[in-house]
Amino acid sequence: MANQSKMENVVNLEQFSSYYKNKKVFVTGHTGFKGSWLMACLHLLGAKTKGYALPPEYDNGLFTILKPLNISRSVLEDIRHKKQLEKEIEEFKPDYIFHLAAQPLVRRSYHIPAETFEVNVVGTANLLEAIAKLDHKCTVIIITTDKVYENKEVDVLYKEDDVLGGYDPYSASKACTELVVSSFRNSFFNLKDFNKHKKAVASVRAGNVIGGGDWSEDRIIPDIVRALKEGKAVDVRSPGSVRPWQHVLEPISGYLLLGGLLNDDVSFSQAYNFGPLPEDHLTVKEVVETSIRVWGNGQWNDRSSSATVHEASLLQLSIEKAQTELKWRPKLNAKSAIEWTIDWYKQSPEKIIDFTFEQIKEYFSL
Repeated sequence: MANQSKMENVVNLEQFSSYYKNKKVFVTGHTGFKGSWLMACLHLLGAKTKGYALPPEYDNGLFTILKPLNISRSVLEDIRHKKQLEKEIEEFKPDYIFHLAAQPLVRRSYHIPAETFEVNVVGTANLLEAIAKLDHKCTVIIITTDKVYENKEVDVLYKEDDVLGGYDPYSASKACTELVVSSFRNSFFNLKDFNKHKKAVASVRAGNVIGGGDWSEDRIIPDIVRALKEGKAVDVRSPGSVRPWQHVLEPISGYLLLGGLLNDDVSFSQAYNFGPLPEDHLTVKEVVETSIRVWGNGQWNDRSSSATVHEASLLQLSIEKAQTELKWRPKLNAKSAIEWTIDWYKQSPEKIIDFTFEQIKEYFSL
């Protein structure tokens, strides 16, 4: 495993087990990259899980790799199918819900803008309406993105109370999702009426998450790994762009921590950013060169073009609120996150399941 930073952090498997062991946890989007890692973590924590999502898009993704373990009940359905979603939630009667189902790609959103809004905005409204019909206590974490802010592409750290916006359809759809969450929180899950409805809802914002098992199109790490496996040079669209890169276990640890705290204290029913420390942001070029170094060989080409669709060149989050209120800290610096990720992709098929759980255990032991 790669070296990691020694930053203090309160999260660990024992603490999380006290929140989730034997609890019913419903996860939308569990077949996706981040959802699969969340399901693996919940499995280690002893939770009883049920997933609801479209079939996995890639046969070599983490969901498919972990499928032989049968770690969860799995419903392969569309978040837009409202009645089916309501039925599955009502039958399961979850203690927690983590909502990750989404159309998650910026460049794809330019090709299917209306569908992106339908999945991300209406899909979330469908989920929240189903939750409002439950007659028992339920703690809900809605996952959006760091791209919900009206990004001026200047050197500022966006805070949770900054203006929401979005240049591209994906970013705008996620900003709209935050408004939907806020509306339901005020209208149906108001804290002053908690003893009646017993629902606590928070939203979480993180982005540029990397880790093993992601094969999505137009994401830098999957593009790098595909090229390196094929012995090709890596084509890079925007080598100077700066992003808050983080290993997938970083935001997941934040989601799990917030969920546990929120279940005990509804005052955490707010929005929270999860990302790296401000001084730890890297350019795309640095990500590519670090990945090639860890892989052991490879080259890259600058394929910047003014003809490509707009993607923000600079985006940075403030994590001060999560640090102060949740006592959450990132455990891996960006270069360690890249090392952990590339190490995962270098594993042989017969070792990959064990290696995945080894990474989770090591992360939570830091």
